[in-house]
Amino acid sequence: MPDNNAAERAIRPIALGRKNWLFAGSDKGGERAAAILSLIETAKLNGLDPEAYLRDVLTRIADHPINRIDELLPWNLEIPSERA
Repeated sequence: MPDNNAAERAIRPIALGRKNWLFAGSDKGGERAAAILSLIETAKLNGLDPEAYLRDVLTRIADHPINRIDELLPWNLEIPSERA
């Protein structure tokens, strides 16, 4: 049977905070929280510091062409000083 410890470790903070996030305000608020948490965990899995990744993306995204938005995904973005 395959080992799923990495997956369980990745979702542990989400499971621990579930009660606090119960009151996201609305279904849309919950969806937004899920999207942000997905970006954070994906950044970690790709060896990026999540805070540095989000800071970099948020400074670039307004001027970034919509047809090239995939360039800002964690597995495509290189943040030299933050790369593990």
